[in-house]
Amino acid sequence: MILKTFGWSFAVTALGLVAAVFYGGWTGFGIVAILSILEISLSFDNAVVNAGILKKMSAFWQKIFLTVGVLIAVFGMRLVFPVVIVAISAKIGPIDAVDLALNDKDHYQELVTDAHPAIAAFGGMFLLMIFLDFIFEDRDIKWLGWLERPLAKLGKIDMLSVCIALIVLLISAMTFATNAHQHGGAHVDKAQTVLISGVAGLITYMIVGGLSGYFENKLEEEEEREHEEEEEAERTGKKKPAVVLAGQAAFFMFLYLEVLDASFSFDGVIGAFAVTNDIVLMALGLGIGAMYVRSLTVYLVRQGTLDDYVYLEHGAHYAIGALAGILLVTIQYEIHEVITGLVGVVLIAWSFWSSVRRNTKLAAAEGKAAGSDEKTEVSSGV
Repeated sequence: MILKTFGWSFAVTALGLVAAVFYGGWTGFGIVAILSILEISLSFDNAVVNAGILKKMSAFWQKIFLTVGVLIAVFGMRLVFPVVIVAISAKIGPIDAVDLALNDKDHYQELVTDAHPAIAAFGGMFLLMIFLDFIFEDRDIKWLGWLERPLAKLGKIDMLSVCIALIVLLISAMTFATNAHQHGGAHVDKAQTVLISGVAGLITYMIVGGLSGYFENKLEEEEEREHEEEEEAERTGKKKPAVVLAGQAAFFMFLYLEVLDASFSFDGVIGAFAVTNDIVLMALGLGIGAMYVRSLTVYLVRQGTLDDYVYLEHGAHYAIGALAGILLVTIQYEIHEVITGLVGVVLIAWSFWSSVRRNTKLAAAEGKAAGSDEKTEVSSGV
């Protein structure tokens, strides 16, 4: 089971580490290894949330997610996106950004350092919106009930998440970005950069959310139409092949999952800049990590882990909220990437432990109920 699910990840790891040695020696090997671990720790929440969607898909589409989908995740988000960040922030063309990254790493590093407030504001706002939309939604299962119950009531207010996110952005700009810094002899106010980038992150989230909602609605329409066609086919005796029906619905779900997966990739990419500015090593490390995250997603689905440990999704979203806060703080203050990774691991481990405790209590309650029923039957028999 492990080899079947993680086989491709093991193979990509071996190839990636060998390539790192040839490209950057043992230093490159170490950086790629660190980035791989960083991507896995930062993106475990990604795997948990994705698993909630992927469990509705067939084994065939799970394989598509691990093959075709990984090309989008690795080459699109882990290789192209970092270059786009530098190109936009430095106001240069993508080709020039790649040329700098490969041939003038010192200047590239300077551009990335200067771009960090924009990167942190953009990513922080994007992730904050994911967190806010989660905690303001009323759910049947609540992990931290004392907190989630009142937040669910507040969530009934329209556009509350957007309002809070904008307030946080304003506070961040005024608190962390009021000090002008020297850049090429001219004073540049970071507050303006943070505000513009933060609003861009908010807009991006709303676009991604709109696309996700569109695909989800299309999926529901497809499933409803399939159900009606199956009922009609049973009445007429001309049954439509189930494979076609499943394929249509699964295709829309696959697109929906890819949009979600891309949205969660921001944290790993942004966190990688704290380790290296070499886009080759970054692509190798994040690519290896992305493979494990996708394999882990399939593993969680096939083992039914999310159904057994119901608080994992909560822990993953709280980790996203913590990461959003950390990114906004790093606009002004440096926070070690180890802390960033550990926060997510601790929150998810806590949610897992809470799930285990819940399962133990439920099993004990069911045992007592079963024992009580047996006593009642015996008493009735007597």
